[in-house]
Amino acid sequence: MNNKHRKTLKAVFQNPVLSSITWKDIESMLISLGAFIEEAEGSRITIELNNVVAVFHRPHPKKETDKGAVKSMRRFLTEAEIEI
Repeated sequence: MNNKHRKTLKAVFQNPVLSSITWKDIESMLISLGAFIEEAEGSRITIELNNVVAVFHRPHPKKETDKGAVKSMRRFLTEAEIEI
């Protein structure tokens, strides 16, 4: 995990919840953590990390992830036992 991935991870867990994190940065961070990302129908993707599976929607037309998705990502990372 490089420094940019660490910054993204910190941003996901930052309070108040940010809505300025790009989805591309989140996916890149997940891959660096060893996550398996599989394309699904439409803008959906399935993410598996440490035997925890979740389905997310890639944001569109904006690149930034909304606060609700950031909260869901935070919950997913916590369940996958990922810490800052």
